[in-house]
Amino acid sequence: MRIVVATCQVDYAGRLTAHLPMATRVLMLKSDGSVLIHSDGGSYKPLNWMSPPCTVREGTSEDGRLEWLVSAAKSDDTLRILIDEVHHDTSHDLGVDPGLQKDGVEKHLQELLAEHPTSLADGLTLVRREFPTAIGPVDLMCRDGSGLSVAVEVKRRGDIDGVEQLTRYLELLNRDPALTRKGAVRGIFAAQEIRPQARVLATDRGIACAVVDYDALRGMDDAEHRLF
Repeated sequence: MRIVVATCQVDYAGRLTAHLPMATRVLMLKSDGSVLIHSDGGSYKPLNWMSPPCTVREGTSEDGRLEWLVSAAKSDDTLRILIDEVHHDTSHDLGVDPGLQKDGVEKHLQELLAEHPTSLADGLTLVRREFPTAIGPVDLMCRDGSGLSVAVEVKRRGDIDGVEQLTRYLELLNRDPALTRKGAVRGIFAAQEIRPQARVLATDRGIACAVVDYDALRGMDDAEHRLF
């Protein structure tokens, strides 16, 4: 990636025209072929950009100033960047990006479902989070409207391994007379996304599947009305 801080003017021509008057801005030339122009405000969104693939030709304008002409490969769109002064110019090899890893989502998803169990099934109430078993804790132990126990396994992405895990929990829980007085403990496999193979396996084993809208649950989590 090349990062240039420069006093520049930017003119875009293509499906529409746009003009950025002379000012100090950050120019980013990424290895994927994109070019982005940022200001010091406006959050993460660039003022203007050219999506990859594109080419950058450096030259001089008629009055002798540095000029970049950015051309799109698949259209006639162009960015003309007229540079009055370069304040900083550096290049960095960032290597291969491993991608975004949302470590806290699954834990937060479990917390939100504990607060709003009816988002999984009507009449569901929470008995306990992290309900202990001999092979590990069940994420949520709940009770339905008929008083039957319901074990809920929560995952960010629902794979076959998660269904197998819940199956093992259910085998143990259904040996507990205290939980099965009114009937067998049933299971709900909850995730933001459930793979087709996992859904087929869960259905075959009598386990219900619930696809959870994480953003909708967060919207129900109103911090303004909390005591703590």
